[in-house]
Amino acid sequence: MKIGIMGGTFDPIHNGHLMLGQEAFIQFHLDEIWFMPNGNPPHKSKNSIQSDAKHRAVMTELAIRGNKNFRLELYETEQKGISYTYKTLEYFSKCRREDSFYFIIGADSLFALESWVHPERIFQLCTILAAYRNEIDTPKKLESQIELLKEKYNADIRLLNTPLMKISSHELREMMHKGQAISNYVPHAVEKYIRKERLYGTENT
Repeated sequence: MKIGIMGGTFDPIHNGHLMLGQEAFIQFHLDEIWFMPNGNPPHKSKNSIQSDAKHRAVMTELAIRGNKNFRLELYETEQKGISYTYKTLEYFSKCRREDSFYFIIGADSLFALESWVHPERIFQLCTILAAYRNEIDTPKKLESQIELLKEKYNADIRLLNTPLMKISSHELREMMHKGQAISNYVPHAVEKYIRKERLYGTENT
C-alpha cells in the first residue's frame, strides 16, 4: 500500500488539513491517508497545545468520519515522552515492510527539516510530499532547497500542488476566544464537539 501520513497537533483540525490530505491522496494515487495527532512533539511546548491528546484525537476522528480513504492513527498519542518523526517512521517501516510511506508537510517545513532529530533517517524511510505555501518567497528558492536536500540526503521530495486555506489552528483558537464563528473552517461535527466540551473558551450553546 501507498500510505500518506498527515501529522500535526490538530488543535483543532480544520478543513485545510482535510483538503491537503485529499489532494495528496488524489495526486499521488495513494491508498490511504493517516491523520496522526502528535502526542508531545519536540518543536512545541506543552503550554502551546491547548487541548489534550484525547480531545484532539476525537476531533480528528469526527473530521475524517465518512471518508473511507482517511484513517485515524493514534501511535504518537499513545507513546510516552516526546514523539519524534524518525522513530514513528522507523516503527511503521518495520511492522509494515510491504508498504510505502509518504510524509505530508508544508513546503516551508523543508527549510526546517534539517533541524529535526535524525533528518537523514526520515529521508530514508519516506517520500516527502511538500505542499507549497505562501510563506515561501519564490518558487526558485523552494526548488533550490529541494535540490540541496536531494543531493545531501538522496531524498525523494515531490511537490504537492494544492491551494491551502488561509487559516491556521492558532487563528481558529483566537477566533473562538473572541466568540467568533468558525463554521466555515471546520466540519460541523468538530465545531459541535468543541462547543459541547467548551474547548478554546467556547460556550456550550
